[in-house]
Amino acid sequence: MKRVYVAEDTLEGIFSAIYDAWKTKRDADGAGIALKGQMERELFCEYTQTEPDRKKAAAVERMIKKHLGMETYKDICYALLSEDEKKADAVLGTMQAARKILNSTKIMEHLACPAVQKVFALSRKVSNEAHCFIEFVRFKEITNGILAARITPKNRILTCIAGHFADRFPNEDFLIYDETHRIFLVHRKGRPWFLLESEETDFEMLKDELETEEKFANLWKIFHTSISIKERENPKLQMSHFPLRYRANVLEFDEK
Repeated sequence: MKRVYVAEDTLEGIFSAIYDAWKTKRDADGAGIALKGQMERELFCEYTQTEPDRKKAAAVERMIKKHLGMETYKDICYALLSEDEKKADAVLGTMQAARKILNSTKIMEHLACPAVQKVFALSRKVSNEAHCFIEFVRFKEITNGILAARITPKNRILTCIAGHFADRFPNEDFLIYDETHRIFLVHRKGRPWFLLESEETDFEMLKDELETEEKFANLWKIFHTSISIKERENPKLQMSHFPLRYRANVLEFDEK
């Protein structure tokens, strides 16, 4: 009977489930991982709850880095930031497939394996979205000089873009609010960034912009409009470079 390990949708939770599945030494057909609240029970499966465990997660992290390499570890982490309900099972399948090849660090080249193919696709999807938001994030200055931005990504990309903005604004206090997942990226000047999850905090509470900031925002909109040449407008080309779903959080397209 197949044993399915039910894990929390966090890196620590999924890695803990992988540790338990790996410890049983079951093959790809004998073990699986499902995410709490995102699974449909199947017949002839035994379900086991797995609690997050820091030591288990750390052991899996070391194993991946040592035997699969840093690039594969990055692909796995990016894949686990996606919203796909089968992502954890795909990561487990990829690790099991790596045991069967001569050079396990080349596992991501074996795209004929469905699990590897899925991890590769999810990693690329998250990476592409993170790259877009690095370009499209716009900050506004709120109370006490804090820079704030609101984004609505499909995947949990804050950890992917945090390093970029921390390096760019090392001496600024800033925060980025992921409205989709209700998570804050918080950076204090001169300190490391961290994530803050809150079900009660609302970004609307942070919208007490300074009057001067609103003036500068309006000036930027006027400038953006004035440099546009109507005869050279190309909506289709603009759409390919700047999809509609990103525009809600960008000042240039804010009609307020």
